[in-house]
Amino acid sequence: MPDCRQPQEKMHTPCDLTILLPCLNESETLPLCIAEARQFLLRENSTGEILVADNGSEDDSVQVARSCGARVVSVPEPGYGSALRGGIEAANGTFTIMGDADGSYDFSSLGIFLKALREGCDLVVGNRFAGGIEPGAMPFLHRYIGNPALSGIGRLFFRSKLHDFHCGLRGCRTDAIGSLRLQTKGMEFASEMIVRASLAGMQVCEVPTVLRKDRRSRGPHLRTLQDGWRHLRFLFLFSPSWLFLYPGIILVLLGIAGSLWLLPGQQYIFDVHTLLYCAVAIFVGVQAVSFAVITRIYAGKKGFLPPHPLQHRLRNFPLLETGLLLGAAALIGGIALTVYAFLFWQQRTFGDLNPQSMLRLVIPSVSLIVIGMQIMLNVLLLAILDME
Repeated sequence: MPDCRQPQEKMHTPCDLTILLPCLNESETLPLCIAEARQFLLRENSTGEILVADNGSEDDSVQVARSCGARVVSVPEPGYGSALRGGIEAANGTFTIMGDADGSYDFSSLGIFLKALREGCDLVVGNRFAGGIEPGAMPFLHRYIGNPALSGIGRLFFRSKLHDFHCGLRGCRTDAIGSLRLQTKGMEFASEMIVRASLAGMQVCEVPTVLRKDRRSRGPHLRTLQDGWRHLRFLFLFSPSWLFLYPGIILVLLGIAGSLWLLPGQQYIFDVHTLLYCAVAIFVGVQAVSFAVITRIYAGKKGFLPPHPLQHRLRNFPLLETGLLLGAAALIGGIALTVYAFLFWQQRTFGDLNPQSMLRLVIPSVSLIVIGMQIMLNVLLLAILDME
């Protein structure tokens, strides 16, 4: 075990760097991490502190951290994200470099992170795939499926250039990250930090880092499926375009194309039954597009996402009145088709009709009525949400 008996002076005044260790029952590996962090501070001749954000440890992690000279802050709200948020709030450093306290990262080799921060990066994230992964340090599913897939989605949704969204070693300008008002409590905090910084226009970069096999004798806190789902859910919820808009547009276009193809008559084995499914696709698609618009405007207004450029341009546009007129036009068109279908039936003395022919009138008329009502109700909801 490395020597950690020389206490670090507890600092309650601003300093250059805070090395932050989130901790939950890590007494086994804390001495190594703290000793490496102190080695880095001494070598860099940098004013700094080693801060342990304890998240309710039931072992002697707190005592071990203090005996090794680290400052300890208690974060009672459970969760990896909660521990990091609490640590960032308590940090005295102009810069904060945070990393898992399980011995999987070498805290004596933080120079590349600090250099990037001093050169102007607001957030510096390690890339384990570029730096190297020791045998057995990352499970197969995480290394070849989960992490690449989630990082790829993050790059696609948020135009990020990072290739390792979930690296546990990262640095930030403390005041910049604090201004983002990060909220998540669990492992998805790693994604939130990158997404929110990217959306805020901060300078985000990545540097290679090595992932070691952790030094603990017990298993990790990470739960593959549950935590993977939390990351994926967060990425979709923070991207209304990919959650609602693009799927909605695809459904509307497919529904319209199928309807136009089937309205003249049966095509091969496809008839009015398929036409009905096309109409449902249009209904769902219109509602999804409406949700995208409402979510984006509301999120921008409340500060969850930065305001969309179109919001400023449409500030004086009569969105409510235009939406009501469009919805009313669709509604009137649907009612007119319904009346035409009724008169068609009346001309035949309300007798039996050919279902295939009649449904080619009824389905479009019902579709226009439903779509018209959807548009009007959604613009009314948007107007309510936009009220001060």
